[in-house]
Amino acid sequence: MDHPLVFEPLFMERVWGGRRLETLLHKHLPPSVRIGEAWELVDREEAQSVVHEGPLRGFTLHELWVERRSEIFGDGLPDTERFPLLCKILDAQERLSVQVHPPADVATRLGGEAKTEMWYLLDASLDSDLYAGLKRGVDRASFERALHEGKVAGQIHSFPIKAGDAMFIPSGRVHAIGAGNLIVEVQQNSDTTYRVFDWNRLGLDGKPRALHVTESMASINFDDVEPAIVEPHGEVLVECAEFHVERWVLDEPRVSGGPGFAIFTVIDGSVECGGRTFERGAFFLLPATATDRELRPLSADARVLRTTVPRQN
Repeated sequence: MDHPLVFEPLFMERVWGGRRLETLLHKHLPPSVRIGEAWELVDREEAQSVVHEGPLRGFTLHELWVERRSEIFGDGLPDTERFPLLCKILDAQERLSVQVHPPADVATRLGGEAKTEMWYLLDASLDSDLYAGLKRGVDRASFERALHEGKVAGQIHSFPIKAGDAMFIPSGRVHAIGAGNLIVEVQQNSDTTYRVFDWNRLGLDGKPRALHVTESMASINFDDVEPAIVEPHGEVLVECAEFHVERWVLDEPRVSGGPGFAIFTVIDGSVECGGRTFERGAFFLLPATATDRELRPLSADARVLRTTVPRQN
């Protein structure tokens, strides 16, 4: 396995989506629909990444995880039924609903899946913002009152952001993405989202989208007050039990260390690895057994995210 693995993205129509995955990142979108998400690496029963080319062309991510785990991903990883991460790009032409993902204990009780995630801002409008956590002084009672009065936005901590910023969203943190943001998302392999408020918006079918108020109130961490954007520690953006994400500035060739696999996302410029050129917005998985592990910058502004799964002790 000397070559990086490249998977076909899955494009998801969303009421809040747009076309910047095509205009800014040159992805080939289906025509005439609002695309909100590109699922770049996913192993779920209802959605599968498929290898695009090379000797493993046609293999699904699930088949690689089950049948060739040691060769592709390395040893010492969580013994999960499916690949533990889901990687996306989000195009928020409009702001997303106010939502929350359940912590593990709540997810078990509600029949969902826990979900911790992080965002990296690829592009942001001049007046873009994020919503994360609660404003100081908000408690469960005041939040419930705001729900009944349609004033939830005033309860959520919001702040301006710019391209290059990152935000950590642990399970239980109420959040929303403001309009005008193009975001790389790394998350647990989960598709459980509870919408608590949707700005009184209609869905693609012209009807109000379903809300999950009871589930949201059970999941929100009401002690999570005014969190800050990520303050990088050197190259490390986020290090948690579920994933480890670094930002590399490639001003010279650099070898991806091991052991194990790594997922790379080109966030600026272009790079070459394993004889392939990758432009901004591209994802590739470097297998654990790859012998050519060098990333070579092809532009002065080349930068990548490197995502791994922590090894088990």
